[in-house]
Amino acid sequence: MPTPKKGPRLASSPAHERLMLANMATSLFKHGRITTTLPKAKRLRPLAERLITFAKRGDLHSRRRVMRVIRDKSIVHKLFTEIAEQMEQREGGYTRIVKIAPRKGDSAPAAIIELVTEPVSPKKAVVKEAEAATKVAAKEEAPVEAEATEAAENTEAEKAE
Repeated sequence: MPTPKKGPRLASSPAHERLMLANMATSLFKHGRITTTLPKAKRLRPLAERLITFAKRGDLHSRRRVMRVIRDKSIVHKLFTEIAEQMEQREGGYTRIVKIAPRKGDSAPAAIIELVTEPVSPKKAVVKEAEAATKVAAKEEAPVEAEATEAAENTEAEKAE
């Protein structure tokens, strides 16, 4: 069987990569933030966010799906009780990646990946709703204005005749 060409692996094999990402996710949920290389942080982000989404559901099936990745029951319990409650108001974007100075030994690009614990400000949600409403209103007004200008042109044309 040919070697898969889909993308670069972080480690020597897909199984090793899965285990490494599972260990990093466990550390992330345990400590709240970890320092790693930038490619590893970018690969960890979708996995961690998916696990948090499962935790927000809170049912038994979701807990078992998370247990497939994170083998430590105490960390899974923390994820489902503490972290899921913090992220309840968020609709995504549970993690943040911050680039830091390169690692000293091999100059690998380093990054900090952390859980976003700040509460969602209701002001931003209101602003988004207002912007969406103004866009909808602008789209509705554009055809009305076009009809008004056409009617004005028609009346001017009739007066000219």
